[in-house]
Amino acid sequence: MAPTWLSARRDTDDLEAALLPRNAHRDAEGRLVIGGVDVQTLAAEHGTPLYVLSEEDFRARARSFREAFSAAFAPETEVDVFYAGKAFLSTHVAGWAVAEGLCVDTASGGELALALAGGVPPQKIGLHGNNKSDAEIQRALDAGIGRVIADSSDELERISRLAVAAGTRAPVMLRLTPGVHASTHEYIATAHEDQKFGLSLTPAPGAAPAGSANPYLGSPAWTAATRALELPGVELRGLHAHIGSQIFEPAGFELAAQKLITFLASLRAEHGVELPELDLGGGHGIAYTEADTPRDPESIAAALATTVKQACAEHGLSVPRISIEPGRAIVGPAGITLYRVGVQKDVQVDAPDGSTASRRYVAVDGGMSDNARGVLYDADYSAVLASRRVTGDHVLSRIVGKHCESGDIVVRNVYLPTATARDDLLAVPATGAYCHSLSSNYNYLTRPAVVAVADGASQVLIRRETEQDMLGRDTGFAAG
Repeated sequence: MAPTWLSARRDTDDLEAALLPRNAHRDAEGRLVIGGVDVQTLAAEHGTPLYVLSEEDFRARARSFREAFSAAFAPETEVDVFYAGKAFLSTHVAGWAVAEGLCVDTASGGELALALAGGVPPQKIGLHGNNKSDAEIQRALDAGIGRVIADSSDELERISRLAVAAGTRAPVMLRLTPGVHASTHEYIATAHEDQKFGLSLTPAPGAAPAGSANPYLGSPAWTAATRALELPGVELRGLHAHIGSQIFEPAGFELAAQKLITFLASLRAEHGVELPELDLGGGHGIAYTEADTPRDPESIAAALATTVKQACAEHGLSVPRISIEPGRAIVGPAGITLYRVGVQKDVQVDAPDGSTASRRYVAVDGGMSDNARGVLYDADYSAVLASRRVTGDHVLSRIVGKHCESGDIVVRNVYLPTATARDDLLAVPATGAYCHSLSSNYNYLTRPAVVAVADGASQVLIRRETEQDMLGRDTGFAAG
């Protein structure tokens, strides 16, 4: 019944080393310790479920991307690394990102407001979104942010109108859809044609004259770029592409970069303009289970730098200023979620060979309200017994939540000690990205706190939600 990649276990040393934050270890009593704080202390002080974020690990990963890409593209150009606010954002985390030399990418007016509240310099902020409201664009212009990533021709016209009315010029990047296949879940692949993001590089049938030297003439992307160059109030800085997220293979990124550079060369040939910036996107994969083999920032940077430099040389272009968006690769591995074990059941399951096998269901005090990725993307996770060290017999288990859904699965397949007991603490690694961001109040569960650990102390970044917080939004309760 277990997937072929899942190893049967008698201990979890190798799993912990591969998946947990880099500063995690076991103390003399066998308790998991992160950032100098053991999980028993964290659970006692802050309750469970609990998101735990290692500040040291976050900062180290941020630095590694900045340093690797700066070195790989030197001396030809400079690189900006954008932290993905949508993965997880708080005022503290925004401050960490800036302190490590990163910019911050936002995808809504709310994320923009949070980045500004966290002290991010406006010129280091980008605003994404496929359906930005006029109010969101206006907020970006008023704040003086560094870039607005335009997703459509309609948006370009509105940016122009609002910028002219404000007496300013909007710094704009055009998001293009390069038509590159990304090996990831359908819902987080963003560069194929049949989806909502960006402007396609594919010309409409009959839109380009036969024999044209410009492969993009007549495409929505070309039409938008031509219009952006002439619109008042718009300063077209460059091009942007993002092919998806949780991606391990390099080929898609390299092909997308080549297409964008060809587009830049075509713009120069047709309009005499050499745009100064190029955003290569990102969404680099992380290890959720032992089956995942993420690439390190140095190898990612080296491969992309080689591709970009060669393509620019072939077209006689200067290497533009580069920006990248590592996505979950900075905050995802820096976080874990702590759960407390509740009910356990052994269930008889029909195995593929026709036999019957036993699977243990281990219920915890959270679930799909604090980690919706399993429900949304069939995401796989792993887990370790965190409150004590147990070696010896392990049993194939499924960790499930307490919600009224059979699909409320936190970890689909994992070997846990047969001695796992009620009130034990389980740690699910690699939950720093998208878990809090996607959290909900399903079944009226309160959302967990987020705490940072560093130098032997914990700090609440986002306090635990209370029932009073939830009930306060109900007008009948408020009136009472």
